Amino acid sequence: MSDIITAAMVVIGDEILSGRTKDKNIGHLADILAAIGIDLKEVRIVPDEEDEIVAAINALRVKYTYLFTTGGIGPTHDDITADSVAKAFGVPCEYDAKAYAMLEASYATRGLEFTEARKRMARMPVGADHIDNPVSLAPGFRIGNVHVMAGVPAIFQAMLDNVVPTLRSGVVMLSATVHCPHGEGVIGGPLGDIQKANPDTIIGSYPKYLDGKFWTELVVRSRSAESLARAKGEIEAMLAGLQPAS
Repeated sequence: MSDIITAAMVVIGDEILSGRTKDKNIGHLADILAAIGIDLKEVRIVPDEEDEIVAAINALRVKYTYLFTTGGIGPTHDDITADSVAKAFGVPCEYDAKAYAMLEASYATRGLEFTEARKRMARMPVGADHIDNPVSLAPGFRIGNVHVMAGVPAIFQAMLDNVVPTLRSGVVMLSATVHCPHGEGVIGGPLGDIQKANPDTIIGSYPKYLDGKFWTELVVRSRSAESLARAKGEIEAMLAGLQPAS
């Protein structure tokens, strides 16, 4: 389908890889994108290392319609996302006049010093546009098809709310769930045949275990309601023809 819109995500931070922080942004982004017909195709988690961030950004921004990053745009020394994105695009990373003035005024209003660390949050690649941050004011930014946002979930979600209206929406993926009382070993062969016969669908098989028995949750996805119904019907017919699960 020529109108399929895709996306990828780069999660940046040593704290994610070490397990000290549990990511809550991947699932939220996936839910929001699915609701507007954008397929989240790939997620990479990278450390706070410039070369790794640059490599991930350059690999994914040319492969997918949109790229989203989270983390690394705060005030500390290890917040290097803005510099890394600038390097990926081959442009300088400088203080953005609008962001600088906005943050300077905000700290003055609160009677707080606008320290060098706090000034870092006004730096972004030359040519980038703001992504407004209604929670803590310090903006994210977009350059090309890359959207750079905070890692704190509440701030990421608020920024994403401002990004969504700017995105192209696609055809929403429909889904249907079929309960299967059998384990995957029983249905693997015929289910594979049904998938081959229905290339416009994606059939997922998710094994479950409860009370000493294996069973399977089958999920059919398609952008076509007709294709979805046809594959679902074939799965149900296949299951009806099997011996009852013991």
